[in-house]
Parts: sequence; C-alpha cells; structure tokens
Amino acid sequence: MSAQNLFGHKHPLIQRDMTRLRDKTTPSPIFRATIKNLARYIVYEAAKLLALRPVTIETPLTSFTGVDLQTSHIVLAPILRAGLCMIDGAFEVFPHARVHHIGLYRDEETLKPVEYYVKIPAELANDTIVYILDPMLATGGSAIAAVDILKQRGVKEIHFLCLIASPEGIERLLAHHPDIYIHTTSVDEKLDENGYIVPGLGDAGDRAFNTGD
Repeated sequence: MSAQNLFGHKHPLIQRDMTRLRDKTTPSPIFRATIKNLARYIVYEAAKLLALRPVTIETPLTSFTGVDLQTSHIVLAPILRAGLCMIDGAFEVFPHARVHHIGLYRDEETLKPVEYYVKIPAELANDTIVYILDPMLATGGSAIAAVDILKQRGVKEIHFLCLIASPEGIERLLAHHPDIYIHTTSVDEKLDENGYIVPGLGDAGDRAFNTGD
C-alpha cells in the first residue's frame, strides 16, 4: 500500500470515541451520535490537505491579506446506508457542501458490491473535491465502486473517509485507485472468512439503525 496516500488520525478524542463505538453494549442512539462526532473529527483532519488562495479583506481598521479555500466545490458522498450517519458531523465542517448519495450494498454470498442508487450529476466542476463517507473499509469492493462512479464523472480529487479499515481493503482500494486519499482512525487486524473486519465493530448499518437480530 502507498503510505503517502494513507492517513491515520489518532487524536485522543477519536481514540476514546472509537472505543465506545466498538463496545457491543453501546445502544443505537449513542452509536449514531458517536459516529457523528467521529465524522466531524475525521473530516476536519482530512481538510488539512485543502489548498488555499490569498484574499484581501477589510478589517474594521485596515486591509488584510488572508486566505480562503482554493475551491468552493466540496461534495460529501455518503455510501448508503451507514454513510448517512456521518453526514451531520461532516456538515459541521463543511456546512455549504453538496451531498450526492451513492447506494451500494454487499452481496453476502459473493461479497461484491451491488449498485442500487446513484444521485450524482453526469459532470461536476473541474475543481470539485469529493469526500466519500463510509464507516468501514472492509473488502474494498464498495469503495472501489464508489470511486469508479465519481471518476466517470470527471472528479480528480477524491478522499475516502472511514472509521476503521482492514489491511486487505486498503491494499485493494489503492491498487485500483492509487491516486486517491484514504483517511481512517484505525487499521484493524484482518478480515474474517465472512468479510468482516476484526476486531471491528460489527455491522455499522445494523447497529446504527437498530436493524440487527
């Protein structure tokens, strides 16, 4: 894997909240709230890579040369359904961002992604920066499919933001798309025989929306 494209964010508050997220006794409302907090942290950290441009403004006393973001075209792209839990936290960092949804689910027999909903314009502005949101990067299939969808629409800069990732998923995603950036709070031990991350946190969608057994 390309270490220069992989960013691990280890702030103490992130580590605390990740422990709470992994705990199987954490109820759905707290689970969702914790994902929101973590999304805010990780989007904030990922934004450190944004390029700036100089701007001149007027203070109450004089003129001042400060900075603004080089692009105003920020897109948040949650992968349905678990990625929805990250939207509110991401909006706290980018309140004016656009949201484009990507609907993918993993076939439990083949472990391959199945596309069922994509709401993205055919073309996006040349300087668009997209932050894909998904709590987990497991096999990498859904992540690869999401990046494929965005690149087909001409997006040049893509960041994949997840809370936990498997080594296998990172390697596979960067093998297919070595030019994207991956941001995570934890690279876990491995995938099990069913394609789940170990130690992981279980099924993020089921736990967030209280739809598990």
